[in-house]
This record gives sequence, C-alpha cells and structure tokens, in this order.
Amino acid sequence: MIIYTNEGNPLGLQLLMLAKFAKQKVQVQLVNLNDAKYKDLLVLPTIELDNGFRLFSAAAIAKYLLGDEEGQQRDEWLEWSSTLLAPALAHYMAVGHRADPNALPVLNTLVKKLNDRLKASPYLAGSQLTAADIAVWSLLAPDGTLKGAQNVEQLRSWYENIKALPEVQQVLSEQPLKELSFNALQQSNRYGGLHHVPLKRASLADAGNLLADAGSTLADTITDEEIAAARAAFIYTKPQEIAEPRTVLPKAGERNVLITSALPYVNNVPHLGNIIGCVLSADIFARYSRNAGYNTLLICGTDEYGTATENKALAENMTPREICDKYFELHNAIYRWFGIGFDYFGRTTTQEQTEIVQEAFKDVYNAGYIIKESVEQLLCQKCDRFLADRFVEGTCPHPGCGYEDARGDQCDKCGKLVNATELLRPRCKVCNSAPVLRSSDQLFLDLPKAEPQLREWVDRAENGWTHNARVITRAWLREGLKPRCITRDLKWGIPVPHENFEKKVFYVWFDAPFGYVSITKRYTKEYLQWWQPAKGTDVELFQFMAKDNVPFHSVVWPSVLLAINKGNTLVSHIMATEYLNYEDGKFSKSRGIGVFGNDAQETGIPADVWRFYLASARPEGQDSSFSWNDLAARNNSELLNNLGNFVNRALVFCEKNFNSTVPEIVLTQDELVLLSLINRELRGYINSLEKAKLRDGIRHLLAISRHGNGYMQTQQPWVLLKGNEEQKKRAATIIGLCANIACLLANLLFPYMPSTARTMFAQLNSKQTPLNAEKPLATILLPAGHKIGKPSPLFTKLEQSYIDELKGKFGGAQETKAPAAQQTNVAELEAAVQAQGEKVRQLKASTKDKAVWQPEVTKLLDLKKQLEAAQKSAASAAPAAVPAPQSGTQSVQQLEAAVQAQGEKVRQLKASTKDKAVWQPEVTKLLDLKKQLETAQKTAASAAPAAAAETASVDAGKIKALEEKIAQQGEKVRTLKASGDASVWKPEVDILLNLKKELTALTGVPAAGAAQGKNKKKK
Repeated sequence: MIIYTNEGNPLGLQLLMLAKFAKQKVQVQLVNLNDAKYKDLLVLPTIELDNGFRLFSAAAIAKYLLGDEEGQQRDEWLEWSSTLLAPALAHYMAVGHRADPNALPVLNTLVKKLNDRLKASPYLAGSQLTAADIAVWSLLAPDGTLKGAQNVEQLRSWYENIKALPEVQQVLSEQPLKELSFNALQQSNRYGGLHHVPLKRASLADAGNLLADAGSTLADTITDEEIAAARAAFIYTKPQEIAEPRTVLPKAGERNVLITSALPYVNNVPHLGNIIGCVLSADIFARYSRNAGYNTLLICGTDEYGTATENKALAENMTPREICDKYFELHNAIYRWFGIGFDYFGRTTTQEQTEIVQEAFKDVYNAGYIIKESVEQLLCQKCDRFLADRFVEGTCPHPGCGYEDARGDQCDKCGKLVNATELLRPRCKVCNSAPVLRSSDQLFLDLPKAEPQLREWVDRAENGWTHNARVITRAWLREGLKPRCITRDLKWGIPVPHENFEKKVFYVWFDAPFGYVSITKRYTKEYLQWWQPAKGTDVELFQFMAKDNVPFHSVVWPSVLLAINKGNTLVSHIMATEYLNYEDGKFSKSRGIGVFGNDAQETGIPADVWRFYLASARPEGQDSSFSWNDLAARNNSELLNNLGNFVNRALVFCEKNFNSTVPEIVLTQDELVLLSLINRELRGYINSLEKAKLRDGIRHLLAISRHGNGYMQTQQPWVLLKGNEEQKKRAATIIGLCANIACLLANLLFPYMPSTARTMFAQLNSKQTPLNAEKPLATILLPAGHKIGKPSPLFTKLEQSYIDELKGKFGGAQETKAPAAQQTNVAELEAAVQAQGEKVRQLKASTKDKAVWQPEVTKLLDLKKQLEAAQKSAASAAPAAVPAPQSGTQSVQQLEAAVQAQGEKVRQLKASTKDKAVWQPEVTKLLDLKKQLETAQKTAASAAPAAAAETASVDAGKIKALEEKIAQQGEKVRTLKASGDASVWKPEVDILLNLKKELTALTGVPAAGAAQGKNKKKK
C-alpha cells in the first residue's frame, strides 16, 4: 500500500498510525498536488491499496484497516474528528491573514467535550483503544495544539498514554511531531485546506476557557527552528544594486521570464476590468520578477487589424490607419499614467508583423496543417467584395419576426442569432444593393491533425495555468477540435501569401498572437533568443489575459507553433482572470457607467492607489466588483491607517528622538518572535507572487505592517524613551527594527505601488534591494548609523462626501442628459450588441461546451436589455425635445439640417480617401435622409393652402429667420460653385431650393429667384 501525502500533513500521521496498528506495511510518498503527475489525486492524504483502489476518507480508511473493530461510538467519534475538530484546529492554528479569532471559543467547546468523555472512560469509544482515539490523537499531536491548556487532566493523561505506546513511538521515529503543521493542510487539496469549512459555533456558553490562557496564539506557534533562522538571517550584508541592462536577453543557466499581456484591441478605451485583467497584472508580476533577480522581459501592444477596426473607422469618419494611430496613443497614455512599465509597447500594424505572420503561415502550410474549404458567402457585386456578417442587413428569417433591419449576425428585434446567408432580401450595408450567394474559398488550420501533440503538450504544461484556463481548454479538447478558418474577405489586414488568396487577409486571431513576437523584434533584433531559445537556455512564458482569451492562447496559437516545429517558446503559465464588474452591474462607456482608463486620471486619486485597489480586487477565482466604498475603505484602512501609519510613526520617531539616525538593534525574544512572524509572511508573499497570486501577495504584505504596528503598540517606545538608560536602549532597538521593517515593506510594495515605494526609499534614504526568493528571510537593510531622509505622510484620506460625488459622476448620470446624447448611446449600444453577437457566434462555432460560451450569451442578452431601455428612453424623450410640427415646418427644418450635416460628412470622407467602402455607407445615409426630407416637404406642401389662408397670422420673426438662412445658403452655394466640383455644391443647391420651398409654404408667395432657378434648369 502507498500513502500519498504532503510534507507536514498531520492527517498523514493518522494514516501511518492506523497502518501500524493494523500491522500493514505501507510506503509513504510525499507529493505536490500541483505536479501534473498527480493531477488525479484530489485530496491528501490518500491511500492506494494493493489492488489499485484509492481511499481518502479517514473514516473509510480506518474501517478498512481495522475492520474487526465495531461500534457506533467509534464511528461517531471518527465523524466528529473529521468534521468538527480538524476544521476548528485548522482555523485556530492558521497564521497571517488566515488566522481566525473566532476559532478559540469553538475549540474550547470541543476540548471540553473530549475531556468530559475521557472522565467517563479511558478511551473515546469505551475501554479499548480504537481508530477514533488514533484519529483524534493525531490531530492534537502537532506542537502548539494544546499549548497553555488548563483543567484538562484527563485529556493530557490520555494523550501521554497513547504517545507512549510502542506502535506510536515507531511512527514518531519516522515522522517527528516537530515537522507537522496545520499550515500543510493548505496544500492538501485544491481548495486551500480546511479553511472553506465553516466553524460550528453552537453551544459555546458552557465551554469555559480551557485554552484561554494560552497567550498569543500566533506567537505560540513559532518554533525554535524559526527563531534560530530569524536570528541567523538578521545581519547586514551590503546589498547588490539592481542593474537593469539596456536590452534584456535570456541567459543559459539563469531563470528567464518572458511576460506578455493580451494585446488590447484598438477600437475602444480600456476600463478598469481590462486594465487589471491584463496589463496591470502583468506589470506587477514583471516588477516582482525583476526584483527577484530573474531576466525579465514584459511585452505588449495594440491589436489593430480586423473588421472591428473598419467599423470604428466608419463610425468616426476616419481611415483604419487613422483610427489605429488615435487609439494607440490613447492606450499608451493611459498605461503610462498607471505606471505600467513595459519594456516595449508596440502594435501589430508593422512590417515586422507582416513578415513574421506570412512566414509562419508558409511554415504551417509546408508542414501540411493548412486545408482549403469552400464557404458560402454573400458577394456584393457592386462593391466587388465578399461581405463579412456585420456588413449585411436584411429581413429576419425567424418565424413570427420579419424585422427588416436584422444584421448578418443577429436580429435585434427577436434577439435570435442569424447566419448572413439566411437573411431574407439581404442588402449590402455599404452600397445598399442586393448581394448574391457565392462560394468563397478559405484556408483553415487543421486543428484535428494538430490535436494529438496538442493534448500531449497540454498534459505537461497545464500545471502552471490558472484553474479557469485548464477548465476552458479541457472543454475544447473534450469535444474534439475542428478546422478553424484563418482567412477573411476583408481589406484591413495582413495579405495572405498564397496563390488565388492574395486579395484576402488573415483572420485577426491567426495574426494577433504573433504580435508578441513582432513586438519583441521591434524591441531587439535578437528576438529569437526569447522565442526560439538555444539549447540549454530555458524561457518561461507567462501570459496574462481575461478568461475569454484563453482558447486562442491555449489551443489555437500553440497548435500553430507545434505545427511549425521550430522550437518556439510555448506558454508555461496562463494567468487568466475572471471578470471585474462595476458596483452591481457592468461597465458601459455608452451609458457613462464605470471608470475607464482616462476617467481615473480625472478623479484626483493617485495612480498608485488605483493600482493597489485593483490588485486587491483582482478577480482571480471568481468575478469580483469594483466598489467606490470599498476603494475608500481600503485606502483609509489598509493604506492610511495600517501601512502608512506604521511607516510614518517609525520614521518620525527616528527623526525626532535619534537625530534621523538608525539606532543599534539588540535582539531579544520579542524581536525574534516578530521577525519569525514576518518571515512567515515574507515566505507567503514570495510563494504568492511566484504563482502570480497578486491578491494573496497584498495580504501577506499588509500582515507584515500589522505585525509592526502591533509590536510598536505593545512595546510603547514613547514611554521607554522617558525612562532609564536601559529603557532608552530598548526604545532604540524597537525604532531601529521598525525602520528596517519599513524598508522591507518598501521593497515588497514596489511591484504594486512603484511611485509610493520610491517615496518611501527617499524617506529612508535607501535604494531598492533584490529579494531572495530562495531564502525569504528578513535581514538588516538599514545598519546602525544609517541616516534617513525626511519623513512625511504617504497617503491621504478619501472623504465619504468625495466618494459619493465620484459614485454619482460614474454611475450613469449621463442617461438624464439631452435626447441627442441618448441617441448616441443607442448607436453605441447597437455596435456593442453587434460585436458581442460576433463573439458568441465564434465561441458557439468552436465549442459545444455551454460553460464556455454561456457567460458571453448572458452578456449579449444584458446588452440587448440595455439597448431596449436606451431606445425607450430616447423615444420617450423625443416629444419633449421636439415640439409637434406645425404644418410640417419643424420636421422639414430638422431634416434639412440633418441632410446638410450628412452632406458635409460625405464630402470630408471623399476628400480623405478614395476607398468606396469607407464613404459609401455615409452616401447611403445621405440619400435616405433626402427621401425623408422629400416626404416631409410634400406633407408640408399639402398643408400650404391652409397656411396661406392664415398668412396674416404667421410669425414675422420666423419668416425673417428663414429669409436669412436662404441668403446664407445662397452665398455658400455661390462660393462652392466657384470651385467647379459639382459633387460638392449640388447637395448645397438642394438645401437652398428646399429652404425656398419652406418659405413658400409659410407665406404662400414664391421665394425670390425660385422661378428663375427653375426656368434656368429647363434650358
């Protein structure tokens, strides 16, 4: 039999004892659940029987090994030990942020129950030793469990009697008690040990205080080994200065860390969720990695090709290149403000990208992983191009709907997904003509062919991925991979270097991941040292992203690289977050809900505070929410009152009482206990950051400053300074140690809050020092005699009144603004619905696993609800904003203004580009507006007789205003005619004629020049 357990696990001791009493030979194997070899182990310890069966329930193992025992009492005590005693001890013995002050009264109750039972009988189940005694004894065995307990004589006697048994002594010779720790339970399953098991707090009143006199529970858990390690490490060694090379390259025999952040798409402004999900998380990890002495390169840039860019360009009257330039600068500026320290921030619209993508395609094609398939698509003969889904509109094909403006991806009326080829009476969105169905040859990546080696690679690599990344990837593999199209009939993209495909471009998800490579090439010509490292040089690739990007980084791109087979660096760590929501809803730029990158700068809250809060709220295991009140609470409590208060008190004491000079430190037991506690948190910090668990890193960091605050408060140096010489020396030790802790905190804070850390270093008159990840122990950073700088407060309080103001500003107040703004919101929401619909279709096409695409469907439905609400809001606001037309006059005026504005828009577009695909949709809009105007004018004309009868009562001011408009428009027409371009001045002539018709409708008298113009036209 084999017992699989982890180092220090007290439950492993229980199985060893059971096996010893059962006279069964067992082999103990220490394992790590994160090791891919043991991924089928769910819980430690687990016992594997000779027939291959595995048991992990302590009660089941006891019954199996000691089957001759019987009795209901034994079974009840076995259940009691695993469901009540073990969780209570895990909570009670925890350290750092896991420590639970509520565990002590619960444990008092359980200990009292044990002691009372042992008053009645020598063993728990009666007069004989049973598996129940072994189970409970092994839980109480680790050092410190019953330290300081009083009035439990029967329990102590029982404990010592069992410990003296020869079988127990044999086990303890193999597994010494001092090596056992309840902290080991954190690594005994995939849920963080027993901390997820709630404490049962019933019937505590009569428990007494059996453990109440144990003193500081946390300090009592410190071992002699920890004290000795703290004493030995706390010496001064002149630190090496952190030297950053001009160009970072991997080195053989050293740890080389390549970090990428998912490339943000170039058609939007990133919100806080985008920022923490990708770029900020990557930056924090990169700063830690550099400080740990690893060769670290952080690469990112904007993803710029694809249909979404073309659409955004159309919406903003710009070319795709202009859109990319605009948003690249916007993203770059936002990330700089947030202090994101990329080694290089590039973009995908470069010659390097084109060359690398085309070369990769040729390699994949030559390796036999590209297949050609014919796809039915709609062809616009007038535009001479196949139409992407979002460039097609028509009548919804779903029964009972019949909406005439359904798009090629979905119908906004019935909400159902649509295939463009299924639309009734389809029309091209660019030129409004009817497209025809044609077959279009496309190239596909043969994922089924790549699947076997991909599966083999995933089995090896997924150990370093976040849980959601593993789940999403396994869902794709479980269904079996399908060929994936890698070409598109678009213009804005990288041309396909293949015969008969020259007019097509690569689908953005084939092209975009190679952006990591091309951006590295922009950084250094030696980029292949990172992406195709030489033998003997290992490169770890950490990729940060939100979970919706996982399949492209874990399945699609690795399949391409495996097919190329040139020794490319494959991702070893996928760090995927869940989603960050805003308060109780979603971020929405169109509705003014949520804080976007450029908004954060306007709040007056420092970038470092944003960084700290976002890292604290990072959605690592599940979705989390941004909350203004939580931001204020964390700033005021954790930063201002905890961290800032400790550092400022320590340095001000040093300045005022020791002439800004760090005094000598003489360690006593109190200092060694404090250093031991700090070393625990430092070890936790290192372990967390090594795995990019940024939230846990913050908790360990803040625990150190809490220990420092508690130490200072308990020792009271301000009192000691008023005493005798010995007391003053004692105060000097306290302040000297606290100053050193402040310097340690500055180093640990640097990845999260670099500007604040630099301020701390300035106040300490010190520099950043490397972290020793292999030996995370506190050392003297500021030796006696070191002169500090001028201390000052690090943080300021966020007042509730200001937080309430910000909450109102970014809570969607824009919805109450003018109807024109609402109509813009409707347009932007329609675009968002369209983009989300495309995302849902792609996911559904790639996998049948509902768990993968259902969250995106939920998003789509939510966007549609928002759109419906915005449309209703705009419609209800319209009557108030637009008074009822009188004889059609008001409606005509509005339409004329719209026609005039649209005409100007068309002229500007035509002047900026010859690409018909860019300006034709706006021409179509202009023609439609003119039709509406013509209808409105006819309506107004039919009402003219009635208006003529009442000419005397017509407002003379309105007539005068219209005459002035006609005069101005006439001047505009004459000026434009002088330029000679008929396409420019003809729309303005139409506007002039319509103004004159409107005047005629008002007065009943033909406007001056109308007849002459008409006759002139007939000539």
